[in-house]
Amino acid sequence: MAGNEFDLINRYFKSQPVTRRDVDLGIGDDAAVITVPENCQLVVTTDSLVAGNHFLPDADPVKIAHKALASNLSDLAAMGAMPAWCSLALTLPEPNEPWLAAFCEGFYKLAEYYQVQLVGGDTTKGPLSITITLQGVVPAGKAIRRDSAKVGDWLYVTGNLGDSAAGLDVILKGNAPKNETENTLLNRHYYSEPRVLAGQALREIASSALDISDGLVADLKHILKASNVSAVINADTLPVSDELMAFAGGEEAAAKIALTSGEEYELCFTVPESHRGAVDAAFAHTNTAVTCIGQIRHGEGVTVQWQGKPVDWSLSGWDHFSE
Repeated sequence: MAGNEFDLINRYFKSQPVTRRDVDLGIGDDAAVITVPENCQLVVTTDSLVAGNHFLPDADPVKIAHKALASNLSDLAAMGAMPAWCSLALTLPEPNEPWLAAFCEGFYKLAEYYQVQLVGGDTTKGPLSITITLQGVVPAGKAIRRDSAKVGDWLYVTGNLGDSAAGLDVILKGNAPKNETENTLLNRHYYSEPRVLAGQALREIASSALDISDGLVADLKHILKASNVSAVINADTLPVSDELMAFAGGEEAAAKIALTSGEEYELCFTVPESHRGAVDAAFAHTNTAVTCIGQIRHGEGVTVQWQGKPVDWSLSGWDHFSE
């Protein structure tokens, strides 16, 4: 793609809807130059999406672009950071301008919403893949970490859980959605909403947080291991959508999906008892639902309860498209 690289960059990436005043030098030089606000720390994350693993090769590039940027935005949200700048490394089997135009449409729409400026990247020839490095800022000392959950903290999640896995199941069937429920779930798989405002609201009240990318049970274990604690999840309190209930065919089936569904990009976080009364007020301006689903305990691992009694459910992990 070497002969077309600069033409593609000029045509699709130099013109974009976001121009931040803190970007001193953006696309067009060897590297970007950025002014970081005083008394802030830089927060950096990188995610790669590979065709055949994270999305099907013939998937709508508008949806792929949203998903790629949303996964990075969600990482910063979990840290309580404000997104600002990103770079994009795009590998394409061949120059495909209709695909690229649609990809940029989805990418820039989400980037503009969160005022993220594309400041650099690379294009190359090879199997279809997308790698985004997103940078943001957080007030010094205010980043939310995984290693500070304490025994007695309450366990919360944002939004609804399980829709992404159900949407993936619809996609993997290989047919068009057969009803409005399946169509809604499919779109929720691709068009997740990063909880950026919610993450910033948690800076003063959460003891730990992360985003749900590999499934609630799998991801929660990262907090538990880093903090040397265990957790109890009350599965009957998990927030699930009406569409998931209809798709799963029952409360327990929906709860099992909610426990393992990945690429949700909802936040899972812990709150000390002393801050529990502040949760609703903190979220009042974020337009984000929040649900208490359990508590942090002594010990190791995750215990799942249903209506107050421990259950031994077989919970398979999230496996993208590779199944």
